[in-house]
Amino acid sequence: MNRITSILNINYPIIQGGMGNISNAKLAAAVSEAGGLGTIGCGTMSVEQVEGIITETKRLTKKPFALNIAINVSPHVDELIELTIKHNIPVISLSAGNPTPFIPKLHEYGKVVLAIVASVKHAIKAEEAGADILVTEGYEAAGINSTLELTTFTLVPQVVQRVSVPIIAAGGVGDGKGLAAALMLGAEGVQIGTRFIATKEAPFHANYKEKLIGASGTDAIIIGRSVGRIRRVLNTNYVQHLLEQEKGGISLQDFGQSTTEKYHVLGAINGDLNKGFLNSGQVAGLIEDIPSVNDLINDMIKIAKKQMKSGLTLLE
Repeated sequence: MNRITSILNINYPIIQGGMGNISNAKLAAAVSEAGGLGTIGCGTMSVEQVEGIITETKRLTKKPFALNIAINVSPHVDELIELTIKHNIPVISLSAGNPTPFIPKLHEYGKVVLAIVASVKHAIKAEEAGADILVTEGYEAAGINSTLELTTFTLVPQVVQRVSVPIIAAGGVGDGKGLAAALMLGAEGVQIGTRFIATKEAPFHANYKEKLIGASGTDAIIIGRSVGRIRRVLNTNYVQHLLEQEKGGISLQDFGQSTTEKYHVLGAINGDLNKGFLNSGQVAGLIEDIPSVNDLINDMIKIAKKQMKSGLTLLE
């Protein structure tokens, strides 16, 4: 047990990242059932769509799970917060925006608030605003990332030095060695997205999982630098089309329209790699199989323990 497992009432300090419009009950419930913290992401989905996923997740597991609200992405933030109250969701993660205005109400209803941060400055502000746990995300991570482009390995220890609330490391973690490394850096848990895509319970298109298994770390590339809105995705035909548009001077508005959640769904759910994209972190280079969520988490814990003991032996 550590502060993360105690606060979140889970067995293992492994949290599923929010996955926007491709979030689903099956994967979130599987992560919670395996002893981690499953998460539902809202993306731009309607309140009714999110409520449907919440209801299904509650049917599949009685264990805690979280709702991730991307503040500057969802047009329904206030309504989604009301939904967390209605359904008594114990943990809320806030990303892609300033969490400060929302934390007091969430605390009023006894929610644990996770704030996703990408710099020491953001971390300090989130702690001052009352966040209970900080998820420090390096730009190795999948999907929308901070333009600061700080890496997990450098970001985590800097944040740990400056705040007192517990830290979760995100970005570039997909196995037990990554979990061990995060703990040694001072984090008390990890948040994982990409690795959970390639699991038996994850209801994503086979093309997505096959691309992850066949990918190297360099296949998870950044798009959007030219317009100041970076996103890490797998290198596909659609992504090459976007990169060509960037070379030609695409506007922020046009880039935004070409990377909406609609195109995420086309790639991840429909498997259309000519019309949609696939979010992926650099950890794709570590993915070689499609285990069950339970086997993945148990293996991570086993390997992390072994790796930490081995690391200590090297220092003797």
